[in-house]
Amino acid sequence: MASASTSAAVPASKMPSGVAPLRAGQGRSFLLRRLHSLSGIFPIGAFLIEHFFSNAFSTNGVNAYNENVRFLSGLPFVFFLELFFIWLPIAYHSFYGFYIWYRGESNLGEYPWTGNWLYTSQRWTGAIAFFYMGWHVWSMRFNGVHILTNTAAAFWKVQNELRHPWAVAFYFVGIIAASWHFAYGLWLFAAKWGIFVGDKARRRFGLVCILIAAVFITVGTASMVAFLTTPPAPPPATENAWLH
Repeated sequence: MASASTSAAVPASKMPSGVAPLRAGQGRSFLLRRLHSLSGIFPIGAFLIEHFFSNAFSTNGVNAYNENVRFLSGLPFVFFLELFFIWLPIAYHSFYGFYIWYRGESNLGEYPWTGNWLYTSQRWTGAIAFFYMGWHVWSMRFNGVHILTNTAAAFWKVQNELRHPWAVAFYFVGIIAASWHFAYGLWLFAAKWGIFVGDKARRRFGLVCILIAAVFITVGTASMVAFLTTPPAPPPATENAWLH
């Protein structure tokens, strides 16, 4: 009886009101997570900004887009620039992100709070963006005409790919996923690195990040619409046989 009354007198532990979305980790895990967070902003985030901006040249017509592709492909040491500032950072950020997802627990069914929903959306948009980039690179670089060695075919090749309705839908989903993943990644970066420490400051920056996502989605959609609505670009002469 004494044991029962004693246990009844002890107040029940109160469940926290939410699940913290930030986990710093310890030791090597701390360093790897910080590097993962940083790589999502630089160089991957910087590349994403450049890529959206470059694709926006489609709104200025065929020649403007092809000329921009020619300029980018003609940069000195372009292979090493892509290797060390695009492909290796993306590989690390992606695979370590999948590892974080594998080790994490979102518990959406039991704890449907904002932190968990945001955590889960970040994981899923990252996965969608990863497979979207893989398909995009394969179709643009390794399938058919190579636009880096035949830049005059760049606009035509994108148009040719977007003639399939499923490709248009997949591109649109990929634009949304990449935009949200980057925007919320900015918020996580600012929180983890102590740039915004107060709740009020974090909420305000969260609104800024939502606006950033909206801008990216708008620019990406406008670029895609330009490819869809511009009169078909002539295919390169060397590709006529391949088309048929």
